[in-house]
Amino acid sequence: MKIVERHDFGKVRGWEFGWSPVGRPMMTAICYRVGSVMIDTGPSHNRQEVLAMARSEGIRQILLTHYHEDHSGNAAAISSELDVKVYGHPLTREKLSRPYKIFPYQKLMWGPATPVEVEVLNGDFRDNGLTFEPIHTPGHSKDHLSYFVASEGWLFSGDLYLSSRIKYFRADESIVDQIRSLKLVMGLDFDALFCAHHPRPSKGKTFIAAKLQYLEDLYGAVAKLSSKGLNASQIMRALELKEDRKIKWLCFGNVSMKNIVRSVIKATENP
Repeated sequence: MKIVERHDFGKVRGWEFGWSPVGRPMMTAICYRVGSVMIDTGPSHNRQEVLAMARSEGIRQILLTHYHEDHSGNAAAISSELDVKVYGHPLTREKLSRPYKIFPYQKLMWGPATPVEVEVLNGDFRDNGLTFEPIHTPGHSKDHLSYFVASEGWLFSGDLYLSSRIKYFRADESIVDQIRSLKLVMGLDFDALFCAHHPRPSKGKTFIAAKLQYLEDLYGAVAKLSSKGLNASQIMRALELKEDRKIKWLCFGNVSMKNIVRSVIKATENP
């Protein structure tokens, strides 16, 4: 089943894409269009639909929040077919300069990303009277950028937000970096939070604040138990943290609640 849905937020338009061999996709991804600028490019399983959207919307420039395949999956195709430049972080450029390995669940849900030439952003990006300020917000990935449009009160947050109470981490995520990044964007003046999976078109900062509080509380609780010598499994039981076994099984443990606990333990052992 394929999902293609349009969401209008005034001057911003979101295009939601998803694919699944059976039933509704477990997770969709939203690409945003502002004028001729596209923020993220969706999963390659939806390549034809994304290309049709890019043509119809007159896309001339692409900003990537990070390299993950549900965000960069169609950057190469759009760049090639529409002669569009792709911009991002230096680490995004490095990661997408060659093919990279992904887990079977990533290939099943989204499909691989094709290597593409990424132009490194050196300062603000301007288009049609709007200024997109790239904000380095690592944690979900080392290369993660959010794009702040001060004049409109917009924050295009990629995967920085996702949810106020997250249920799992990828194995390579850092809770310390996420907390720092959330604190960083809390200092910005925005109302609309254009998350790639769960947009909050108004009162966006309150949702960022809620996630920040959740992660800080969880960090404190896990760190306290870790200091007493408890391991990750023991801490999970003590705090009654529930594992989504379906997700953990499907992702071979690469995505799990225990990864959040492990990230805290790692941070306390290597301050």
